[in-house]
Amino acid sequence: MADKSTVGSLHKESYEDELPVRRQSRGNVVVKWLTTTDHKTIGTLYLATSFGFFVLGGILALAMRAELARPGLQVLSNEQYNQSFTMHGAIMLLMFATPLFAGFANWIMPLQIGAPDVAFPR
Repeated sequence: MADKSTVGSLHKESYEDELPVRRQSRGNVVVKWLTTTDHKTIGTLYLATSFGFFVLGGILALAMRAELARPGLQVLSNEQYNQSFTMHGAIMLLMFATPLFAGFANWIMPLQIGAPDVAFPR
């Protein structure tokens, strides 16, 4: 009579040999992420984009603070300072805060109401 552990291991080895090798190409993962309809993946994309714009807005803020560290012009000209100030405000309000809200809404809202997914228009 065969030992129980021996039978299980023989069955497992023969089963693993019959499985096909599944490989995904590298481009397939990118296409899968960009064409998904899963609400968590879409929310994650929104949050990642929002974080990227947060970094860009933070770099602009650092440039402005570096200019204000001492009297006179060191890093930016007057025109560049005004442009940086405007771009910083627009990026932080429109390209950071708005996608951040949309990302959390896409990611959390279906979980809170118990919906399986978000109904996106076709």
